[in-house]
Amino acid sequence: MRLNKMHLLVVGAAGALAACTPAEPNPQDVFFDKIAEHCGKAYEGEVTNGNPETDATWMNSRIVIEVRECTENRIRIPLHVGDNRSRTWIITKTQMGLELKHDHRLEDGSDDPMTMYGGTTVTLGTEDAQSFPADEDSKQLFTDLDATVSITNTWWMSFPDENTFRYRLSRPNREFHVDVDLSQEVEAPPAPWGWEDNFQY
Repeated sequence: MRLNKMHLLVVGAAGALAACTPAEPNPQDVFFDKIAEHCGKAYEGEVTNGNPETDATWMNSRIVIEVRECTENRIRIPLHVGDNRSRTWIITKTQMGLELKHDHRLEDGSDDPMTMYGGTTVTLGTEDAQSFPADEDSKQLFTDLDATVSITNTWWMSFPDENTFRYRLSRPNREFHVDVDLSQEVEAPPAPWGWEDNFQY
């Protein structure tokens, strides 16, 4: 069957239009960038969903996060709970998706036995929310340290609204949320344990 010139023009124009149409942004890149926009800033948070018995320390302490270090592919966010400066969230772009790891240190800066656990996204998520099911290395760590209840952990990071950043831990019979108020900056606490001595990943 021969195609007439008009048909060829229509097909060619449609192809050119498709080539000029910008690709939809990757929601993980948008999410990553939304966090990076806060680099160098610190904010106060509070437990908004937790267990008064097991989460009492968190509920009764001042919680501050600091988006302390941002590169093209990695963001590090120290999490301070009262005087405890042992925790840092590490969000990394990988070929598999976004990865969340929990870097835990002892007061001398060395690794806590329970450290660098987390997971990698298994879906694209959205521009406002990403989930991180526990990966195999973390499940093995939990098994080795007799914390098998955590094998089914999924961690979430999200922006429920423009002024809130939420960290969520979820598993059967366990819900824990920390909501961070992004509307008002606070003074950053001292550096997390280990940063002073360059115990950095």
